[in-house]
Amino acid sequence: MAEGFKRGEVGSQVNSWMPSTNTVTPSGFTSSIAPFGLQLRQTINAGTTSVTIPAGITFVYAIAVGSGGGGGQYVAGATGGGAGGVAWGWTLATSSCVVGAAGASGNNGNYTRYGNVIAGGGGAGGQNNGGAGQLGSGGGGGGLSGAGAGSGATNYWGISGGTGAGITGLAGGMGAGGGGGSGSGAGGNGISGGGGGRGATTGGIGGSGLIGGGGGSSSAGTNGGSGGNGIIILTGAVTTGGAGSNNGTYSSGGGGAGIAGNGLPASGTTGGNGGLGGGGGGGGVAGGTGGAGILYLYY
Repeated sequence: MAEGFKRGEVGSQVNSWMPSTNTVTPSGFTSSIAPFGLQLRQTINAGTTSVTIPAGITFVYAIAVGSGGGGGQYVAGATGGGAGGVAWGWTLATSSCVVGAAGASGNNGNYTRYGNVIAGGGGAGGQNNGGAGQLGSGGGGGGLSGAGAGSGATNYWGISGGTGAGITGLAGGMGAGGGGGSGSGAGGNGISGGGGGRGATTGGIGGSGLIGGGGGSSSAGTNGGSGGNGIIILTGAVTTGGAGSNNGTYSSGGGGAGIAGNGLPASGTTGGNGGLGGGGGGGGVAGGTGGAGILYLYY
């Protein structure tokens, strides 16, 4: 049987509320995530737990973004954190929400949820072992041992995550959440990028996607990995990951780009913070924080 309406389009089967004042500004960017024909009504940041929906609105289209995993921290450098997950779809209107706070250094990110739409926080970076992704997020990078990179997670729509690299120098696998890279290997690309690994002389760059993973640091070299790039889904503009530092010994990784802001560059032995909307934190002697989550509501 043919599908009644395509994902991302608006149909009366879901919500017939369409006042005459509801206008749409055309955009050159067409997305299967941002809904065609609806206006963005609310942007909700971390710390807000209540939502006011006008009377008569039964269904809301939500785009949820979990916060990025914090970059690892260790005296000889650490790996990058994975990007937060992205989930989208229709849900019954509700008055409460959870928006993931920024992932602290060395810790997994936090989930974002509205109704039944939920996206996980990114996997943490570490000395050698990166955290696994959660609900569509990227995995944290792995270290010099050639093992320990976190795998990316399957997302809300059932798209599989990428595998964390198991051999030093290899990139993480591609998927909904990219797997973490190992050693100097890059984080895997995906909807949400994986964290870069901790290399001997060069840190792995973060994976790219809608959200970028954090870059990894070097344990005895001059090149920290840059954070992965992302895309602002509201406009199609590219967000950029922060540059890694060039500090001599223990250079650090840049923060991954968020879905709503650029990642920050590393500074000396401190990893860059992830951009707003799920960017992964860069690894370092002091790790960067993951970018806070964000929630978009359309109706």
